[in-house]
Amino acid sequence: MPDGTKRAANGETSGCRAKYRFLPSTALPADLPEGPVPIAEMANAFGVTHRTLHFYEEKGLLSANRIGLMRVYGEDDVMRMAVINLCRESGMPVAVIQELMEELRRASSQDEAEAMFREALSIRKRELTAEMSTLHRQLQQVSDLLDADANGEMPPLNDNEDHSSLSDEEMRCLSLMAEGFSTQRIARTLDLKHDEAQALESSIILKFRANNRFQAIAKAVLLGLVNV
Repeated sequence: MPDGTKRAANGETSGCRAKYRFLPSTALPADLPEGPVPIAEMANAFGVTHRTLHFYEEKGLLSANRIGLMRVYGEDDVMRMAVINLCRESGMPVAVIQELMEELRRASSQDEAEAMFREALSIRKRELTAEMSTLHRQLQQVSDLLDADANGEMPPLNDNEDHSSLSDEEMRCLSLMAEGFSTQRIARTLDLKHDEAQALESSIILKFRANNRFQAIAKAVLLGLVNV
């Protein structure tokens, strides 16, 4: 890693010190120029569009400067973009990335920043594992329906259960799901461990006989249980 990159990663430049003293170590594109990076080169280096960079600025994740009419990014923004890009490639929602970057802003050491990043990646890994389980279950359901259709069998009706069976905690969780809260935010709001919040969501989805949280929320809205 170049010396300038190491200094940026450890928060030793004045720009980084203003907002982020420490950021997790990430690989940077090899073709970035020294000094301020024009928006076109920033977009090309990270494989995103100008609109994406503007969007990240609107969300407070990046902050561009200007040299004349040219929009440019400093070394600290390049380092942040490297972290943001990795998060987006793993499928993290922007709201979750905002939370992570806010946590990193408060990191008091490089080791703490690295630990925060690893924890965020671990949570995403668990979410992807759960999504894979859901996909396997859906695939099996589709296969069973196709087999039943081929054999001339009538699949059972998918009547909704009595949703009064939802516990108070499940109703609170359902309301937060409808508001767009991630599993991580739900866990924090309800003072639960991440696995407990994930199990709570799964229970709600099962009770609605839905395949995922979005179907469960849609059914809850139709039944008047939550508003969006």
